[in-house]
Amino acid sequence: MSLFSRFFRKAPSSSRVPSPLPSAAPSDQSVAKASAESRALTAAAEEQALQSALDAGDVQAVARMVTAGGSTKLRQAAAQAINDLDLLRQLIREVRGGNDNNVYKILAAKRDALLEQARKQEQLRAELVLASEAVERHSQRPYDALYAERLDQVERRWNAIAEQADPALRDRVQQALARAQGTLAEHRRALAAQALRAQAEAEAAAVAEQQRERQAQAEAAAEAEQARALAEQRRALAETQQAERQAAQQIGELIRKARAALGEGNTSRAASIRRTIGEQLAGVSPLPDSLARPLQQLDKQLEELKDWKSFSVAPKRSELIAEMQLLLEASLDPLALAERIKSLQDEWRTLAKGVGAEFEADWQRFQEAAQKAYEPCKAYFAAQALVRQENLQRRDALVARFAAFEAEQDWAQPDWRAVINALRELKQEWRRYSDVDAQAARKQQSTFSALTARLQDRLDGEYARNRALKESLIERARQLSSNEDGRQAIDAIKALQQQWRTVGLLPRELDQRLWEEFRQHCDAVFQKRQQDFAAHTAGLEANRAQAVDLCEQVEQIAALEGAELLARAAALGELRAAFETLGELPRADTRELRNRFDRALERCGKSLARQQARAAEQTWTDLFVAADHARAYRLAVAQGLDQAQADALKQAAEACIASIPRWPKGGLDAIRQALADEPCTDLAANEMALKQLCIRAEILTEMPTPAEDQALRREYQLQRLVKGMGQRLQADQTNLDAMALAWIGVGPVEATTYAPLLQRFLACRRRGVERSA
Repeated sequence: MSLFSRFFRKAPSSSRVPSPLPSAAPSDQSVAKASAESRALTAAAEEQALQSALDAGDVQAVARMVTAGGSTKLRQAAAQAINDLDLLRQLIREVRGGNDNNVYKILAAKRDALLEQARKQEQLRAELVLASEAVERHSQRPYDALYAERLDQVERRWNAIAEQADPALRDRVQQALARAQGTLAEHRRALAAQALRAQAEAEAAAVAEQQRERQAQAEAAAEAEQARALAEQRRALAETQQAERQAAQQIGELIRKARAALGEGNTSRAASIRRTIGEQLAGVSPLPDSLARPLQQLDKQLEELKDWKSFSVAPKRSELIAEMQLLLEASLDPLALAERIKSLQDEWRTLAKGVGAEFEADWQRFQEAAQKAYEPCKAYFAAQALVRQENLQRRDALVARFAAFEAEQDWAQPDWRAVINALRELKQEWRRYSDVDAQAARKQQSTFSALTARLQDRLDGEYARNRALKESLIERARQLSSNEDGRQAIDAIKALQQQWRTVGLLPRELDQRLWEEFRQHCDAVFQKRQQDFAAHTAGLEANRAQAVDLCEQVEQIAALEGAELLARAAALGELRAAFETLGELPRADTRELRNRFDRALERCGKSLARQQARAAEQTWTDLFVAADHARAYRLAVAQGLDQAQADALKQAAEACIASIPRWPKGGLDAIRQALADEPCTDLAANEMALKQLCIRAEILTEMPTPAEDQALRREYQLQRLVKGMGQRLQADQTNLDAMALAWIGVGPVEATTYAPLLQRFLACRRRGVERSA
C-alpha cells in the first residue's frame, strides 16, 4: 500500500465543498504526519542496516532481514544477497507457505541456480576422471590395428576439457599420452625395420635371378651369333652391290632436285640436298662420270650462294651474340633463362643452315656466352634432379613398407579394415612423391602396380564373398515375407539379422543398397504381424497422434516470441476447435492429453500478454531515445551554440523520430511539441523539474531515492499531504505514462546530469511494469 493510500481511504468528489474540520483535526493531522515520517525513517534505517550487513559480510543478519524485514522491498533485496546454499534451503523452509511469494520465488531461483552450478561442476569432475582414466588405460595397452585411431579419440576427449583439470592431473595425463605416443613410434620403427629386411632379401633374390638369366642369354647369343655371322657375310656382298646401284640412282635424282631448288632460289633446300648427297656418296665408290661432272657444277653454284649468304647474315649473328651476353646479367628464373638460351641457339642454327663455312670465332663467342649464361640453370636442374632422386628413394621405402605390411598379414583371418586403410594410404603417398624421373621409376612403378593390384584383388575377393553371403540372406528374408506363421517368421528374421551383423565389409554404396533391400524384407515380416492387431487400435492411436500433434503445435506457439508469436497466435482458435472435435482417445491418455492442451493454451495466453507488454514498453523506450535527441538539440539552442551545430542536432532528432514505427499514446505529439517550443534556458530549474518527476515516480512505485535527494522527497511528501488533504490525487500524478509525457516537456539539461536522472525514472517504470504483470 502506497503512502497516499495509507492516509486517504476514500477521496471526496471534487464538486463538493469540504465541510469545516472539527477542532481536533490539527491534532489528527499531526499524528498522521508523525506516523508517516516514523515509517519513512524506519524504512530508511532498515535499508541502511541491510547495506551495513552486506558491507560487513554478516550473512546471518542479512538472513534475518529476509524473514523479519519491515517491507517487501527490504526482504526481497536481502533475499537477492543470499548466496549460501544451506542458508537458502533453511530460509525457503521458513518462508514457504507465507504471504511473501516473491521472496520465496527469489530464494528458490537462487537455490536452483546454485544446485545447477554444483551439478555442472560435478559432471566436469566426473568427465575429467573418465577422460584421464581412458588415456592412462590406452597408454598401457599393447599395439593393435586400432591403436592409433583409439589414441586420437581419447586425446581429443581429454583436450576438450584439459584446461579445467588441476596441474597434477594434467601432468599425469601428459605422461600417459607420451607413453602412448612412444608405443606408436616403437611399432612404426619395427615396421620400418621389417620392411627394410624384406626389401634387402627381395633385392638379393632378384640379383641372383638376373645373373642366372644373363648367363643363359649370353650362351644362347653366342651360338646365334656364329650362325648369323656366316649368313650375314653372304648377304652383305649382294646387298653392297645392290646398294651401290640404288645409291647412284638416288644421287642422280638428288642432283636434279638440288638444281631445281637453286633455280627457284631456295638455297637452304639445295644445301640440305647436297648434305644428303654427301651422305649417299659413301655407298658409291667410285662415282661414275655421268654423276661426278653435274655434282661439281652443283658444288660451284652452292659455294657462290653460300658466300653471299654468309655476308648477309653476319649482322644477325652479332645480334645473337650480344643477346646471349646480356643473359649473363639477366635476373630471370632458371626455367625462363634456359628457355631463352635454347631460343637463341635455335636462331643461330637457323642462320647457319645453307652456309658452307661458319665463322668459327663468332661461333666460339656465342657458345662461350651460352655456357656461362647456363650456369645458374645447372644448379637449379641439379636440385630438381636431387628432388626426383629423393622421391624415388621415398617411393622405394613406401613400397618396402607396404610389402612388409602385406607379408605380416594373416591372410587366413586378415584385418580388412587395416587393408583398406593401407591401400588408401599407399595410393595417397605414392601420388605425393610423383615428381620422379620417368625412366628410372619405370621398374618401381611396375612393383607398385603389382603390390596395389595384389591388395586390391584380395580385397575384391573379400567383397565378393561378403556380397554373396548378404545376397543369400536377402533371398532367405524374401522367402520369409510370404510365411503364414508370423511368430516363426519373426524368429527366423531375427536370426538372419544376427547373421547379417557378422558378415564382413563391403563398399559403402553396395552395402547400403543391400541393407536397404534386406531391411525391406525384414520390415515386411514385422509389418505383417503388426497388421493382425493394428485394426483394433488404429482409430484410437490416430486420434491420440492428432491430439499430440495439436498439443505440440500449441506448445510451439507458446515458445515463440515477437512478431512470429503474434502471427501464429491467430491459429489458436482453429487448433482449439480441432482438439474439441477429436474422436475418442485412449482411456489411459485422455486426461493427460486434455490437461496438456489446456496448459499449452494457458502458456500461449501468458506469452501473448508478455509480448504485448514488451511491445508496449518498447514504444516508451523509443520515445525516450527520441527525447534524448530532442534534449541535445534544445540544449544547443538554450546555450546559444552555432546555428549549424543546432541544425545538425535537429536533423538527427527528426531522423530518429522518422525511424520509429510505433509511438505510445500522445508520445509523438509530445516529442514534436518539445522540438517546436522555445526551450527554457534555466538549466537548474529544468534539472529540478526532472528530479521532482523522479521522486514522484519513486514514491508511486515504492522505489528508494538517492541520499542526496532524500530532503526533496520529504519536502514533496509534506507538500502533497498539506495540499491534497481530503482530495483525490489527479490522474497525471499517479500515472507513470503521464509522467513520461511530462518528462518530455521539461527543458534541457546537460547530458551528465540527464543520464542518471533518466536511469532513475526508467527503473521506476520497470518496477511499475513488473507490478502490473
